[in-house]
Amino acid sequence: MQGQADQTINYVDDVFAAGRIRDARRIMVIGCSGGGKSTLAQKLASHFDLTYLSIDRDIRWLPGWVQRSKEEQCQRIVDRIADERWIMDGTNTSTFDIRLPRTDIVIWVRMPRLLCIWGVLTRWLKHLGRSRPEMAPGCIEKVDWQFLEFIWTFEKKFTPRIIEAIAAYGPHVPVLQVKSRRQMRALLDLLGVPA
Repeated sequence: MQGQADQTINYVDDVFAAGRIRDARRIMVIGCSGGGKSTLAQKLASHFDLTYLSIDRDIRWLPGWVQRSKEEQCQRIVDRIADERWIMDGTNTSTFDIRLPRTDIVIWVRMPRLLCIWGVLTRWLKHLGRSRPEMAPGCIEKVDWQFLEFIWTFEKKFTPRIIEAIAAYGPHVPVLQVKSRRQMRALLDLLGVPA
């Protein structure tokens, strides 16, 4: 079943994706924590004059790590995706049914798990005792064993959900998988986005 769902995804290469990204009005950037999806989304937002939306900051969390209700999260997404130009960073598959039909292209940042763990640890050190810009105010950057386990098992536990959700709600939407820092730099170079 998983293999069949994976085959229905419209995977594309860097060159095709670059053209779609240049013309895109609405982009989803998904992937495991620490892989660089927020950084990539912010660079693309700035370069292509798209509104940057963070699932963590704008949809899910209130100050102090208080989670909004599912209903409020869905309504906030509906309100924001009604806009014509945006890039949304976040992987929550429970909202793919709302987001994917409005999306021109998905960029799936699919870095190796050790790189994701390194990304999370360096991000934690960089923002020690503070909230990072793509997080809700008052959500102090933290790393615990549960979060590290989430990253370590992400590919096995969550990738099948991503594949199924894309196949169900956006099989027509092009999906670019970015699997290395080198590929990410090459994509940014192709798009003329400063590093």
